[in-house]
Amino acid sequence: MNWITKVLKISEKIKKVIRKRPSKEDIENSDWTSCCKGPILKKELKDNLWVCPSCNKHHRISCRQRFDIIFGKNNYEILKTPIPQDDPLNWKDSKSYKDRLKDARKKTGMECGIMVVKTKINNINITACASDFAFIGGSVGAAEGEAILYGIQHAIENKNPFLNFTSGGGMRMFESLIALSQMTRTTLAINELKKNKLPYLVCLTDPTAGGITASFAMLGDIAFSEPGAIVAFSGSRVIKATVNQELPENFQKSEYVQKTGFIDLIVERKDLAQKIGSILSILLKKNSSINSLTNEIETSEDSGPLTKAAS
Repeated sequence: MNWITKVLKISEKIKKVIRKRPSKEDIENSDWTSCCKGPILKKELKDNLWVCPSCNKHHRISCRQRFDIIFGKNNYEILKTPIPQDDPLNWKDSKSYKDRLKDARKKTGMECGIMVVKTKINNINITACASDFAFIGGSVGAAEGEAILYGIQHAIENKNPFLNFTSGGGMRMFESLIALSQMTRTTLAINELKKNKLPYLVCLTDPTAGGITASFAMLGDIAFSEPGAIVAFSGSRVIKATVNQELPENFQKSEYVQKTGFIDLIVERKDLAQKIGSILSILLKKNSSINSLTNEIETSEDSGPLTKAAS
């Protein structure tokens, strides 16, 4: 037995001793995930609305999880949205686009990356949609564009405010110009919503980037975000390489973006339902105290000139 054979035998023994690195599926199916201090039980995160109790990181969640937290379980109705033809360009690279869609649908249980619901919050009827980052990175294609348009149409027909929870890296490259056209289509639809004087609220969640940021994510009457969410157009590494300068600390995080004026509020996940309800009550004057205050202001404004004229 020469030394090469000995080395090979020893390496085989070492491989058996060293535990096999878990796959993505193993991690997803386990009871654990990772955060600031290492492993943390998923149950512990779930009990805290998928927010780390140590560092307050707001972990990414599915559309159903988000709606359960904001509106309450079984307190919303999922609307069936139109699904255009899959893979209109017959895109292929290392994996066909049809296979990617098949895997994403199996993983998320959704037909496309955006879910639209009708529900109530603070006794106000609303139409809402949310993006799931687990569905091909939350990217927007024709199906996602149709979902947003369907949601806005439903809001207009029912005279509902429209609430949008954004998440994703931008327009879906597998659909090329078809995906890019969704920026224009969604923007025009939001204009129709505003022509009908219906509130459009946007909650930017981690991450909101690319063409999503450059279109419907930045058109809200009120824009708020969860803490620590990445809100950007281009990636920080690309910007750093372009300007050849060091970027500010927490660049593109929601706290930094708020300082630049792109976000109105940063709201903890546990406070989102109450905050959304309050904002809608103000915008729609649904609260009795708001109505009485408004009436007092209007009365004082109307009586002012008359008082002066009488004197």
